[in-house]
This record gives sequence, structure tokens and C-alpha cells, in this order.
Amino acid sequence: MNFQNVNFELAAGRKDQLPKSNLPEVVFSGKSNVGKSSLINRLVQRKALARVSATPGKTATINFYRLPECRLVDLPGYGYARVSQKEKQRWASLVEGYFEPGRNIALVIQLVDMRHKPTADDLQMIDFLYQTQLPFVVVCTKSDKLNRGETETQTGFFDNLFQEKGIPWIPFSTVKGTGLDQLKKVLEEAVTAHTTV
Repeated sequence: MNFQNVNFELAAGRKDQLPKSNLPEVVFSGKSNVGKSSLINRLVQRKALARVSATPGKTATINFYRLPECRLVDLPGYGYARVSQKEKQRWASLVEGYFEPGRNIALVIQLVDMRHKPTADDLQMIDFLYQTQLPFVVVCTKSDKLNRGETETQTGFFDNLFQEKGIPWIPFSTVKGTGLDQLKKVLEEAVTAHTTV
């Protein structure tokens, strides 16, 4: 799969703006400021396909990027306190609308910050994915910001957290490219498996 062969397709701010799900979809989910846009840009080797905002909570739409084989779907980041309650409700309604049955979801890439324990929102999202049996992988971003000792500690923590339920996770660094090849492989396999079903 040539990840550089990608184009911005559309941004949906309401459920009725979501495109028909006629391709396998790879979904990127995570809290505000976890590095979703940076990860997508690294994956497709573009500097600014997904806009990286200095203000957490700025992305208020579901953004769709089109590849020949699939769509990349960037969900709005959750958990940012400075957004109004009304706006949070709109986001929740939009994201819940996206996850309604019938969507052609090949894989959800759930991002968490490797430097910290997952937030309550992170764990709620992971539990939702686990309970609904959607195919997903946890990607732990910002791994380059840890020293060797911290890396060992956090690796042990995430191994223990996810091992029992058999949830796969990948340490990732946008800066160093750590985990990029592994993520591409998981993504390609998920799209291929979904296409052949």
C-alpha cells in the first residue's frame, strides 16, 4: 500500500455529513494533544495533510483522507476541558453517529500518551472498542520523550494493562519513526483482511 497516494476527502461536522462507508476505514482515536495529526502525517509522509494545531481541542470535525484501498478517518480529540459543554455534546453525538452499526471499519488505532497512565476517557474508549469487538490496536505516542529507565517502566505497565485481554499495543515516536513499520504492517493486514471478507 502506497501511503503517500492520499488526499483529503472531506470534513464532517454533523452526522448527516458522513460519507457513505464504501471503503474499509482505518480510524484514529485519542485525546486532544496526543499526536494524532502528527502520526497521520508521519504515516503518509506529508508535513501538513492533517493539520497540527497548537490549541488542543481545535479539531471539531471528523476528517476523512482517501487512499485507493481505504479511508483514514481522524476523529476529533476528546477530553479537553476548555471546550464548552454544548460543543462536547456535539462531538459526542458526531462520534457516536460515526460508530453506529454498518460502518465499514477495518481497524481503530487508539492513541495514548506513553509517558502517562491512560486517562479515564482513554480507558472508556478502549473498553468500548473491546466490548463492541471492533478490531483495534493501541499506539503509545511520544515514546521518544522517555529515557531508558522510564521506557522500561512504562513498557512493563502497558504490558500488564493490556496483556490479560490480549490487546496489542505499539510504542510510537513521530520524531524517530519508532513503531512506524509495525503500524503500517498492522494497518495493511487489517485492510486486506477486511477487503477479503
